[in-house]
Amino acid sequence: MRHGYLIDMDGVVYRGSELIQGADYFVERLRRHDIPFMFLTNNSQRTRLDVVAKLARMGIEVEKEHVFTCAMATARFLAQQTPHGTAYVIGEGGLLNALHENGLAVVDHDPDYVVVGEGRTFNLEMVEAAVRMILNGAKLIATNLDPNCPTQNGLRPGCGAMVAMLETATGVKAFSVGKPSAVMMRAARKELGLTTDETTMIGDTMDTDILGGVQLGFKTVLVLSGGTRVADLSSYAYRPEIVVESLGQLAEMFDENGWRPLGCPAPRAAAVPAPAAASNGAAMSAVAMLRR
Repeated sequence: MRHGYLIDMDGVVYRGSELIQGADYFVERLRRHDIPFMFLTNNSQRTRLDVVAKLARMGIEVEKEHVFTCAMATARFLAQQTPHGTAYVIGEGGLLNALHENGLAVVDHDPDYVVVGEGRTFNLEMVEAAVRMILNGAKLIATNLDPNCPTQNGLRPGCGAMVAMLETATGVKAFSVGKPSAVMMRAARKELGLTTDETTMIGDTMDTDILGGVQLGFKTVLVLSGGTRVADLSSYAYRPEIVVESLGQLAEMFDENGWRPLGCPAPRAAAVPAPAAASNGAAMSAVAMLRR
């Protein structure tokens, strides 16, 4: 059976500029076994080429076709909805580039959309301008609703935190295209040429990566190298199929499995304490098969 992977980046492959151990080996194995994969990121700041360059500095060699960003998903969606539309943008190069590539003009008055992504240029002057535009009829679009993002120095505010200010000021709810939106995740799956049953989502966040995967019927793998802990799982009505410490541990599991699709017969994995036990301090040391 053919199979492939959508792989989150922040907290899965790296934290800031620090590679998470084993991520490079996992990607190398995917390429060696000719398994289709795509990095799926809710970070709208970088272009695909920027992401490729960052990964190369960490020792991971991929092409731009292996990268799918929420900025790309947002721009494609808006171009379908309003061909040759206009947008006032709070964001950085990756978002601006994606909009231009899809035929949308960036303007500073009377836009069709106010589009918000991550960025360090966010200021109150931009917020005031955006509020006026939204109240005058511009549609509020978020590249994603992540409240924060993991870095090597801890969490930083995400796009969702910035959008919340505009929502509160205007009383208008943003439409988000990034994970867990089916708009982005289905588009990425189609780019890989995979069916739903052939697709596995790997991520570190229950509210985006795993939720989106579950809703679309993908297989799901949660890695604990980001912000989620085993004890957190008891708070959710849905579960990932597999929980591992990192991509490195997932690669070890697949080495034993012969890199067959998830669900195919494989050596039995060691049991892992249930979430309740983990909350009492039990350490997680092996793969958790939460649902077979």
